[in-house]
Amino acid sequence: MTEIIVVGAVAGGATVASQIRRLDAESNITVFEKDRDMSFANCGLPYYLGNVVDSRDKLLATTPEAFYKKKNINVKTYHEVTAIDDVNQTVAVYNHLNNESTSFSYDKLILSPGCSANTLPLDSNIVFTLRNMEDTDAIENFIINNNVQQALVVGAGYISLEVLDNLYHRGINTTLIHRSNKINKLMDQDMNQPIFDELDKRNINYRLNEEISQVEGNKVIFKSGKEEVYDMIITGVGITPNSNFIKSSNIQLDDKGYIPVNDRFETNINNIYALGDIVTSHYRHVDLRAHVPLAWGAHRGASIIAEQIAGDKDIHFKGYLGANIVKFFDYTLASSGINTEELSNFDYEMLEINASKHANYYPGNSKIHLRVYFDKRTRKIIRAAAVGIADVDKRIDILSMAMMNELTIDELTEVETAYAPPYSHPKDLINIIGYSARNQ
Repeated sequence: MTEIIVVGAVAGGATVASQIRRLDAESNITVFEKDRDMSFANCGLPYYLGNVVDSRDKLLATTPEAFYKKKNINVKTYHEVTAIDDVNQTVAVYNHLNNESTSFSYDKLILSPGCSANTLPLDSNIVFTLRNMEDTDAIENFIINNNVQQALVVGAGYISLEVLDNLYHRGINTTLIHRSNKINKLMDQDMNQPIFDELDKRNINYRLNEEISQVEGNKVIFKSGKEEVYDMIITGVGITPNSNFIKSSNIQLDDKGYIPVNDRFETNINNIYALGDIVTSHYRHVDLRAHVPLAWGAHRGASIIAEQIAGDKDIHFKGYLGANIVKFFDYTLASSGINTEELSNFDYEMLEINASKHANYYPGNSKIHLRVYFDKRTRKIIRAAAVGIADVDKRIDILSMAMMNELTIDELTEVETAYAPPYSHPKDLINIIGYSARNQ
């Protein structure tokens, strides 16, 4: 019987185990998870803290017991893989429940250990990070037990923005600080202005180029010299790959600790695959490596690995587009394609419009700021970004499909969108970008 071991039981690990079982009823599948919970809705955690998601159970897709009963897959929580012997095809596993280590053999090994939230060097019991359900429960219990009224959010990535939005929704007075003046880094910086507008509109305090120096009880001393009192601090200051245990093996890691994989999600070692936030792969539409730690890639990787193991050697990953989106109060900010720092690899041109999302005479209108970058030589689209109150996702998804199919900027004139006055214009914003390019 084939022994398949999966490391990690959240999005990538639980999904790949489930997909393998769908195609393979015979193999023995064991999933090791170092934390308490499996298969939780990671992206929903801030919304539970904001009471938008009204039940904790809605975030937990399944339990190890239910997973085994339904799929005949063993999930062992509180079991941490600490080393890999790729020569003898074994893994060392530390059981946190009884403090014992055991060696397990595998025929196929799939790595989905994810990343950990970076922490600040602060010795304080009011500082939290948000990575998993255990963190969520700790934050929720602290808010309730300490009647939290004043919170500080550190960092300005999409998780910090979502946390701030949701704490405000819950009625907690929240302040935001960030160590630089560059926020929400997946978005063009000048398109982030609505974030500041939304903060100002609600009288939410924020300071850029600010850091915590130390915390004394509830008093926070900042590097600017300011001293303020908070009931709770939640930090979102980046991630680090959970790859230390992999260093015991011959599996290749890049200089940041991520695992480069090929278009079959194979590592450099035979019979070892990797997926999820831990991997780097490639873009679909341009010839560049890519690290895209978002949910779609984990699920796509799970399907490809499962089909590979089931015998379909022709299946392969065509690459990321990096489509991403975040809600911040009334606004939505989204982008797709390469990031702004990678634009320097291209001789590109940019076109943008700021136009109403549907027919001007129909009520409830709002504007969308839409920006598209394209390669001057090939005229293929390499990046798109959009900001607005509504229907931003629709435009970014259309432009993602355009990049996926290697459309040129000019061919956006050919995109036929569904039209009625509440939804669009006869000539949609996507079309207008295309006509603008042709007119140039």
